[in-house]
Amino acid sequence: MAQQRMMLNFAKWHIWLGWLVGVPVLMWTVTGLIMVIKPIEEVRGNHLRKEVVEKALPRDTNISVSLPSESTAPVRSVTTQVERGETVTRITYMDGTSERYRANGARMSPLSEIEARMIVEQGIEGGDRVVSATRFDADKVPFDFRRPVPVWQVALEDGTHVYVGTETGTIEAVRTEWWRTFDFVWGLHIMDLKTREDTSHPILILFAALSVLGALLGCILMFRRRKARVKVAA
Repeated sequence: MAQQRMMLNFAKWHIWLGWLVGVPVLMWTVTGLIMVIKPIEEVRGNHLRKEVVEKALPRDTNISVSLPSESTAPVRSVTTQVERGETVTRITYMDGTSERYRANGARMSPLSEIEARMIVEQGIEGGDRVVSATRFDADKVPFDFRRPVPVWQVALEDGTHVYVGTETGTIEAVRTEWWRTFDFVWGLHIMDLKTREDTSHPILILFAALSVLGALLGCILMFRRRKARVKVAA
């Protein structure tokens, strides 16, 4: 008798939990389905990137680059390579900022709009179909970029946004329309539409715990129903 009463209580709790967590569970299922429809490489726009053949430095290259005397920023890396027919040395600092220098040591100015468009045309499939190009400072980048790096946003006809670093001279990110859909759905999935990065906050933990409890009660109630069918058959 006590066992039956306990099972009845479990059934009531299961129903109430179902009403409480039904919407989040359905949302997690739907958003999870949307996020796995396409491979993550396609979501990130990797399929749009052209394979760029790297060129060797000329044998007679004489690189002379020195940091400005007033510079105290710690350096993370220094690389030299041929970019669009010119030997470029890129100095990347520990804070993520970069500077580019020509082979003679002259510092290169920030990327112009024409150069950004050329980089996109050479590196992205359909990169010649540009709708607009907009420059953004590091502290005012669009939400679909979300990195404190000054960039050119080159918008293509198909809705793709290609971000080219004004200091790095490279393609920093490719944001397709599907990426933006994925990003919104991801925000719903983790219940964080503001930053879409917080995967451990009280609301998410609470609903996840309640969902686990509801699933456990459902598993227990399955055995109750099975026993009830056996008795009826007997």
